[in-house]
Amino acid sequence: MKLRSFFYSLITIVVVLLLTSTAGLFWLTARSPLSLLGGGGKANPAATIFVPKQAPIVASLLVNPDRLEAFRLASVPLNKRRQARAELAQLKQSLLSSTQLDYEQDIQPWLGDEITLAVTTPDVDRDDANGLQPGYLVAIATQDAERSNEFLQLFWQRRAVAGVDLVFEQYAGVRLIYGTETKPDLASVAPQPSGVDVASLHPTLVSAVVGDRFVLFANYPKVLRDAITNVQALDLSLSSSRDYQDALRRLPDRQIGLAFVNLPQLTEWLTKGRGENSSNVTRASRLYERLVMTLELEQGGLVADTALLTAAGETLTSARPALSKPVNALNFIPTISPLAAAGENLEQLWTQIQKGVSAYSTLATLVDQPLADLAKQWGLESTTDLVDWVTGEYALGLIPRRDRPQPDWVFAAKRNADVTAAIARFDTIAKQQGLSSGVFPLGDRQVAAWTKLSPTSATNSSLIALQADVQAVHTSIDDYELFATSVEALSQAIQAPQSSLLASNRLKQAIAALDSNNDGYLYLDWLNLRDVLEQRLPVVRLVELSIKPLFEHLRSLTVTSYGHEPTIQRGAVFIQLKEL
Repeated sequence: MKLRSFFYSLITIVVVLLLTSTAGLFWLTARSPLSLLGGGGKANPAATIFVPKQAPIVASLLVNPDRLEAFRLASVPLNKRRQARAELAQLKQSLLSSTQLDYEQDIQPWLGDEITLAVTTPDVDRDDANGLQPGYLVAIATQDAERSNEFLQLFWQRRAVAGVDLVFEQYAGVRLIYGTETKPDLASVAPQPSGVDVASLHPTLVSAVVGDRFVLFANYPKVLRDAITNVQALDLSLSSSRDYQDALRRLPDRQIGLAFVNLPQLTEWLTKGRGENSSNVTRASRLYERLVMTLELEQGGLVADTALLTAAGETLTSARPALSKPVNALNFIPTISPLAAAGENLEQLWTQIQKGVSAYSTLATLVDQPLADLAKQWGLESTTDLVDWVTGEYALGLIPRRDRPQPDWVFAAKRNADVTAAIARFDTIAKQQGLSSGVFPLGDRQVAAWTKLSPTSATNSSLIALQADVQAVHTSIDDYELFATSVEALSQAIQAPQSSLLASNRLKQAIAALDSNNDGYLYLDWLNLRDVLEQRLPVVRLVELSIKPLFEHLRSLTVTSYGHEPTIQRGAVFIQLKEL
């Protein structure tokens, strides 16, 4: 059994059981006796005592997987439970096939209410010459210390029979067991500081039992030794971090899962792993450094409450949520829109977002891409030209086209004193781009258009005609200014109040689990947006493959913000799942 296969199996089991367990939530009622709905897990993960403060990413499942499986079975109709059982049995068998383990016999009898997975360091040996060698740690709570010890004995006996030489090491009163399938080429290992065991930097599966509470696995002996040291020197562990504990106090305590992300460390791991240079990201350029996220089961899906923690020395201006209900500008977004963003004061929001993600290039690209594409299509020099005048309500929606792969965009903004100057600036930019402007009637309304004129030969004639390619159109309706990338899209926006996204059950269901007091919404209808995102953002496809069970059941994603305090910005994501 390969080391990587073992770790992937452990991680996949946790993720799959967590995500697939929620697929049948639509069948539950508010009086359901299932205690997992709306919580039921532990308040906080206990295994963070093993994890260093600087760990790039930590994720914990805070409920026994068997409870999730029972929840899944109770969530589906009676006529589909046999199928659900068969799927879960097949899943376990396929995931453990390379480990020679049987879940019901070897793991289930002792498995407790917590499984914590962590990348403890981006590079165990801190040697750039041999690339990144990340350290992985798995901490599994045990409810039966005797059975978990029997499991480890059986596990290592099988490894020994397979020809692995076992090493038994005592470290700080804890016995470590690991194998030596191959000996490292010590000559190829970079010189280490005095006292460092070079062999401990060679990857090999290592395990330990800490008291009667946890079974630990790691991919290097050094990772496990460091984990034990973190317990004995509590100021080294994540559980002792004041920022971490402060964030937990501000998040709901009904979670069944929790994740912690150290953004600078994660960025270093990801960028260096792709051969990129992350040295240009300095502490001074970071607004946020850490993210804490709790996961709850709700009717219809999962709610992830988030807390972004500022970097040392950085503070935010305290602000309560600006809205108590969705903005009326959403009335101009047609119900068919699979992607919509709405809120208030886009200029301020965009400035905050750009400042927050500027230190993390990959994230900055993902955030900036939609508005950058729109600005380019409209001939604007930057996204600032698009948003700096929008200080009131706004709504942005994507409109799919059947006749071409490129979708349309619709933008609605509440009129203010700056709108006339903004439109005049658009006219100036359009002329600089070689575009023409004009006015034409659309129904009972006058519509302004920015067009690109190009000559074309008239049919059956030697005369040259002009063809107008519409780049953007604009009109006013009630107290709002409407912009679109085509006449067809603008027509749909004008008619949208008769069948808008705001009035649709789709949006109502997508925001039902979120607090009504917020700063607006970013809504993604995954079922109808999937193809567009995969074409324009290849990274989406990679994410989809990495957590396939979630995307197989995903209906929509809705993101919101709940304002911010001096050192914390809170928000939430509702992951709406399909009915079975």
